[in-house]
Amino acid sequence: MSIQVGDRVPEVPLKRLREGLETIDTYTLFDGRKAVLFAVPGAFTPTCSARHLPGYVEHFNDFRSKGIEVFCMAVNDPFVMQAWAKSQSVPDGLQMLSDGNGEFTRALGLEMDASSSGMGTRSRRFALYVEDGIVRACYIEEPGQFEVSSAEYVLEHLPG
Repeated sequence: MSIQVGDRVPEVPLKRLREGLETIDTYTLFDGRKAVLFAVPGAFTPTCSARHLPGYVEHFNDFRSKGIEVFCMAVNDPFVMQAWAKSQSVPDGLQMLSDGNGEFTRALGLEMDASSSGMGTRSRRFALYVEDGIVRACYIEEPGQFEVSSAEYVLEHLPG
């Protein structure tokens, strides 16, 4: 079963690169703030690189003007996430989070088997709107789709 509106975000450590490799607990990441976490099946993959991440880069200031932090996550290592951020001109403040072992993805119930593409277990494409650690909206894509987790769709459908 996957995460639902009203659920607390599961507590799982994620990785990110800033001044060095950091571990950040999801409770620390989400508590006391509004945030959109969007997840992609993989850094540098076609839809993720051509449409998903670029939409959030383009609309980053729209989210920030609403007081919403933006987090991107993939089941990739933090070094890949950093390289992808550089290649996509990700602005400071849009956090690139690594769920390298897929622990958070599994805790959310949003994993998928991408073994047929040689990618192993990955995250489904989704976005969550979270306020103070509580999920207020879920935008979970059907396999192979890219509609409801786009930056434009999420901005238009944020709970009121």
